[in-house]
Amino acid sequence: MKSKILNGLIGFVMVLALWQLGSVALNKPFLPTPGASFAAFFEFLIYGDMGQHFLISTFRILASILLAMVLAVPLGLAMGRVEWLGRLLNPVVYLLYPLPKVVFLPIIVVLMGLGNWPKIFLIALVVFFQIVVVTRDAASSIPKASLQSMRSLNATPWQTFCHLILPSCLPQILTSLRITLGTAIAILFFAETFASFDGLGYFILDGMETREYPAMYAGIIGLALLGLVLYWIVDLLENILCKWK
Repeated sequence: MKSKILNGLIGFVMVLALWQLGSVALNKPFLPTPGASFAAFFEFLIYGDMGQHFLISTFRILASILLAMVLAVPLGLAMGRVEWLGRLLNPVVYLLYPLPKVVFLPIIVVLMGLGNWPKIFLIALVVFFQIVVVTRDAASSIPKASLQSMRSLNATPWQTFCHLILPSCLPQILTSLRITLGTAIAILFFAETFASFDGLGYFILDGMETREYPAMYAGIIGLALLGLVLYWIVDLLENILCKWK
């Protein structure tokens, strides 16, 4: 854990150093220094309306990830362990997984309006397929010897699920969630810049269009901070739920 924190601090310092060098070298308003950008971030967060946009984006990303997990994990486990269900749904997943889901945003907006739910649904749709594929593969790759050992102990199907299948798949599920966080944040930004009037994506786009570069960079820092905190939360969950690793 300490090494992860140290590596994170080193990476943060390196990014700031490169940012500072780029800002000094270009000497343009559209690339302020890190100090000016972070000062603007705290100013807009405390005295401006960015805090409200941050909370809205946080709600959207958490709701979409929770929705995707609730649907994808049970389905992926079932597809990996129930042979007929896997044969039935694998062609559907194979067909839909590579499609770029963001192209459906205009259709989703027409059907669901301009509120939170179109954005939540789009992010959940993207995350769902990524998690269901990893979960299915993890469930189907459980060694037969482990299953036979559970049967020899007269374990019920529920006990087999709780003590073997779910613990075996949980590390891969959390890894897939960690990988999809970057994609989810990117989709969130895209969704909030399309026919939207709130959220960090809207805040960043509005700063860019009005050439209020401090506001734009404050929004970028907020979005990056949101992704970083979510990444840390997944790491914490892995340390708690997968102690055997």
